Formats: sequence, structure tokens, C-alpha cells
Amino acid sequence: MNKTVELVKLWGDYEEQNPGCNLDDFFRHQLMAKAADEKKATPDWQLRPGINGKLMILIRRIGKYHMVYSNKALEGTGLDQIEEFGILVTIFNQVNPIKSEAIYNNIIELSSGTNMLNRLKKRELITEYEDIDDKRIKRLKLTALGEETLGKAKVRVLEVARMMTSALSEEDKQLCFQLLNPISEKFDGTFQKFKSKGFDEIFEAMMK
Repeated sequence: MNKTVELVKLWGDYEEQNPGCNLDDFFRHQLMAKAADEKKATPDWQLRPGINGKLMILIRRIGKYHMVYSNKALEGTGLDQIEEFGILVTIFNQVNPIKSEAIYNNIIELSSGTNMLNRLKKRELITEYEDIDDKRIKRLKLTALGEETLGKAKVRVLEVARMMTSALSEEDKQLCFQLLNPISEKFDGTFQKFKSKGFDEIFEAMMK
């Protein structure tokens, strides 16, 4: 059967069973049906995650691929890892933030982030100075070398992002962003807030 004819038939059957539905409903139904078929084909003895687990595994795997290829792409730019790039971007975009802002904005532990800032400072990519209003606060600033390094690294990081998303159309990219961004928004700011909390307490707070 011609694929177009098959698609129209599937839509017709679905519309007949679900009056008032739209194409978004139909496509979601097709995806769920496909997932159900895949689940049936899985042996009972195998450890297989549900949809929540599958989604997290997928995001984690993509994140790991991104980190591996980003670190490789940064070779020769003056930066050793993608987290350093994130720190420099934060310092540049937030216009001289304090240390903790630069660290927690990149979801890094305070001790690890402090060590990273010290390495960047030692390589003369950043400098720090006293806040005008509060001498106890140290603010961060990119050096001329830091800005030059950030510019070089940006080109490479954008190439990695383009490579990682090359399998998707522009419309799919927008859709993925719209679907996943609420997750990020929900957890933004919680890294520092929940640092001293146990998981059960975090779970209860986030599931309200």
C-alpha cells in the first residue's frame, strides 16, 4: 500500500474513533502505539525502563556525547573542557558576577567550581577584583586573553551543537526545546537550594 494512502487510512480510522481530535492527537497516538509494540517485543526477564527512565537515559546519553565531542573540539582553543567554556560565557554574559553565581549557574559543585576558577585565573583567562559596594565580595572579569579564547571556543562549540542536532529539522528542534525546557525551568535554582537535603525531601518538594 502506498505510504500516503496508508497514512490517510490511519488518520481516518483514528478520527472516526475520536471525534474532535486534531493532528497533534493523532501523531501522539501513533508514537504511543509504536512504544507499546516495542514493549511487547521485550522479554519479561530483561530490565527495561518505563517511559520516564527511557527519556532520562536518552537525555543523559545525548549529554555525554555532547561533552565528549565538545571537549575534543576545544583542543587547541586554550580551554580544556566544556565546563570552562560555560564559566567564561557566564562571566561574559552576566557582566562580572561573583564567584558563586558563575559556579552555580553552570551546575557545578562549589569546590570543583572554585578549583576551575583558580585554573582559569592561573592561565590568565580571568581576573578578580573587589566589589565597589562590598569589599568582602570578589567579582570575576574576563581578561583580554579570556575574551579572545572565548571567541575561538565559541566557533567550535557551535559546530558541535550543529553536528549533534543535524538529524533534526528546524521544526523538530523547536519542538524539542518547547517540550524539554519546562523541565529545566522547574529545576533551575534548585542545585544550591537542595545541596544539603536528602533525596526523599527533594523528591517531596519537587513533586508538589
